[in-house]
This record gives sequence, C-alpha cells and structure tokens, in this order.
Amino acid sequence: MQHRGVLLVVLLSLLALTSAVAKKKDKVKKGGPGSECAEWSWGPCTPSSKDCGAGFREGTCGAQTQRVRCRVPCNWKKEFGADCKYKFETWGACDGGTGTKARQGTLKKARYNAQCQETIRVTKPCTPKTKAKAKAKKGKGKD
Repeated sequence: MQHRGVLLVVLLSLLALTSAVAKKKDKVKKGGPGSECAEWSWGPCTPSSKDCGAGFREGTCGAQTQRVRCRVPCNWKKEFGADCKYKFETWGACDGGTGTKARQGTLKKARYNAQCQETIRVTKPCTPKTKAKAKAKKGKGKD
C-alpha cells in the first residue's frame, strides 16, 4: 500500500514538472518574459538546402530578432511564394495557338504578413488525350 502512495506522489510531481516546462516554452515562443513587442514582421521561409524542404524564417520586432523553423513544400510555385495560399478555378480550355491552358486564383490567405498578389494566373501545357491508350492497356490483359 505504501508503494502505491509513493508511486502516486512521484507521478504527480512528474506531471507538475512537465506542465511547468510546457508553460516556460510557451513564454519563450511568444517573445520571452517581459517582451512588449506585439507586431512581428516575418521574412520568407528560406530552405536550409536546395530550394525546398526544412529551413528557417527570421522575424524582427523593434530590436528583437527571432528565428523559427519552417518548411517550404517541394511542389510550391516560386512565382507567388509558399506563404501565399490561393483558391483556384478549374482549368480552362486548351488554347490551340499556345498549346497551354490557364486558370486564375484568388488570394485565400497570406501567412506571416507576406506580400501577395490578390489574383494570379497560372498556365500549364495541354496534355494529349490518353484515355484511349489507357483503355487499350486494360483490354490487353483480359483474354
């Protein structure tokens, strides 16, 4: 019975210790104790290697500077950045003259005070229709 009591005291003290550490981490993330800074200005996420993947974002507020971890998706569109999130329409019809199709996107969210365009237009090459080939491959296996 005494072993259960000791175990209970140990568990409660461990729980109190972990919650105190968690509160301390929260204070550090918000700018530290005594930080009066409210308007942080964040720069773009800069990958540590190549042009995508894990990296850092630097923020400044007055004389304070902070670096936070961030991640640049490897399929991001460099023209409008990884911090600008857009809602896109469906792809338009193929333009025979240029061999491309286009769609327009409207700004949905700008993360970290990023400077984003309200609307953007993106294009991609038209793909030849390959449905006939796909059906032919399915038919070959069934004899």
